[in-house]
Amino acid sequence: MAQILEYPELDINSYVQKINEIGKALKVSVTEVKNPTYLISMLNEVLFDNFGYQADEEDYYNPKNNFLNAVIDKKSGIPITLSILYVEVAKHIGLELKIVGFPSHVVVKYNEEMILDPFYGGRLLEITDLQEILDRNFGEGVEFEPNFLDEITTEMILIRLARNLKNSYAQSYAYEKSLRCTNMVLALEKNSPEDIRDKGILEERMLNSDVALKYLNQYLEMNPNGEDVDFILELIKSIKDKSSQ
Repeated sequence: MAQILEYPELDINSYVQKINEIGKALKVSVTEVKNPTYLISMLNEVLFDNFGYQADEEDYYNPKNNFLNAVIDKKSGIPITLSILYVEVAKHIGLELKIVGFPSHVVVKYNEEMILDPFYGGRLLEITDLQEILDRNFGEGVEFEPNFLDEITTEMILIRLARNLKNSYAQSYAYEKSLRCTNMVLALEKNSPEDIRDKGILEERMLNSDVALKYLNQYLEMNPNGEDVDFILELIKSIKDKSSQ
């Protein structure tokens, strides 16, 4: 994804090697003890204390935080990219961690009882912590549900990264790149209403009126009672008015 969108000359193997080097450093740090709590504490120590990886809270929405090569180089990232790195490094000591698609904040689990947050140094999360994350990002209208801790597939991780990038690029007026990310999502999830809507909005911003109308109308057919219906109807009217001038 990084190679396609931002780094055409990227040597992917060199970054795989960098991850392996962290994994090797972790492997030589652990004893023969196979206790998962011990292994996780050593993983946290090596990745966050020794190698210095941390949350990028100051520039959270920078598109680079979604590219693993950039995260590896600058040693900071967002929940999803730090979780990917965390899980990959853990494999070097036989620790099979799973990436969890928790709403608005990707985390990692060892089992159903051990939920870890690589964004905050691999700390162990309780249900109250998870509810706090929901409250912080959605207000108090979203209650914690056990299925929020389901493992997500590689495809779902890619979709989530592409959506992050779509929003980051759109906010910085890089509409062509934002549209490319939207198309990536739709290639994997072709009937996603929000991405069909966003494709229509982006096409309008790039002055592709006919294509914009097609996707905006498709969105209204799929989601006639959406909260943004009035906005989309106004946008359609605006496009038609401009076309008739």
